[in-house]
Amino acid sequence: MPDPVPGPEELEHQARAHLESLRTAGVEWIPAPHTAPLPAPPAVQVGPLPARVTAPSLFAGVTDAAEASGGEPDIAQGLEQRRQALELLAEQVSTCSRCPALMSTRTQTVFGQGSPGAELCFLGEAPGADEDAQGLPFVGAAGQLLNRILAACGLKREEVYIMNILRCRPPGNRTPQPDEAANCREYLEKQIELVGPKFICAMGLCAAQNLLGTAQSLARLRGRFHDYHGIQVLCTYHPAYLLPHRSPDKKQELERKKAVWEDMKLLLARMGRQIPPRSAGGDGGAPS
Repeated sequence: MPDPVPGPEELEHQARAHLESLRTAGVEWIPAPHTAPLPAPPAVQVGPLPARVTAPSLFAGVTDAAEASGGEPDIAQGLEQRRQALELLAEQVSTCSRCPALMSTRTQTVFGQGSPGAELCFLGEAPGADEDAQGLPFVGAAGQLLNRILAACGLKREEVYIMNILRCRPPGNRTPQPDEAANCREYLEKQIELVGPKFICAMGLCAAQNLLGTAQSLARLRGRFHDYHGIQVLCTYHPAYLLPHRSPDKKQELERKKAVWEDMKLLLARMGRQIPPRSAGGDGGAPS
């Protein structure tokens, strides 16, 4: 059986006895023992911190791309992710049932047309019969006039993004009701955020008032730029308002078209684009 380990008092007594025996033997000092320095602890290798974990969202791909690159995402990659996110949002919109009256009468939803990253977005109020049938915005008579307006501005339809306040056709092409616009507001805001335009042209009173959250008349909203979350907004007449059957006479029709052309020249100047030269028989490239 091993001897028991002595306690602190016993060890102290033994040390004092040993020192006393050394003193009796004539030993006046003893050298301190040499102790090597303790080795330094190994360096801790700190790896990269784990990526921030967030809940899945519509914009996760865009955010992750920016974080992975340490800042700005690759432009092409970011646009592709935004395009995919727009497709997912369009699928969500296609089954929307927030407005039972619109859901029961629509042929299909009309999401929007164009590419993410477009500098300019045109915003109308709601799809019409032709749009409801084809699933594309501004393809009827007003859409044909919009195409001529774009051409007069030196723009191509594929260069811009086109959408509406509503994504369903109101029965009889009536003006969207406040609750319908409110139900579609989330889609509108997400769509604009994913497209990321620098400029928005709000066409018509309904589009202008709903986007900007104002009750001002179109006459007061026209002729100056407004702000929507850092995006510059210009308001003008809806192309449908310029169609011949909406004007009592040819003079009034021309006056309305001239007013829209003045708005477009203001927009082009702010965008830094060249304003097309005046034509021989009219005011610049004003649409006819």
